[in-house]
Amino acid sequence: MSKFIAEEIALDIIRAVRDLLATIRQFDPELADQAGRAATSLALNVAEGARRQGKDRPHLFRVAAGSAAELRIALRVALAWGYLDDGALARPLELLDRQLAILWRLCHPISSGGRASRAPR
Repeated sequence: MSKFIAEEIALDIIRAVRDLLATIRQFDPELADQAGRAATSLALNVAEGARRQGKDRPHLFRVAAGSAAELRIALRVALAWGYLDDGALARPLELLDRQLAILWRLCHPISSGGRASRAPR
């Protein structure tokens, strides 16, 4: 059975932030909870979107991208508050950037002209 790379990256993100969320929880339990819910939402929406057809599919990938962006800013907020250091965020932020790029492509497929559709301005 082949693996859906966006789903695998979502799980890698959870593994990468698991210990960080425990650290954040010591200082700000609400931020840790929100970040954890965002990570879970990311994985669940990617998996659900992979199985959907039609307009549901890109909608779920957009929701997943929103959750990825929420998790990314939650980690950056924790950094700004001094709960985490830069080195701890390198791998999670790299994975989130990769995931966001994949989700953008899933939401903006190549058009018949060979170019991805543009984001609205």
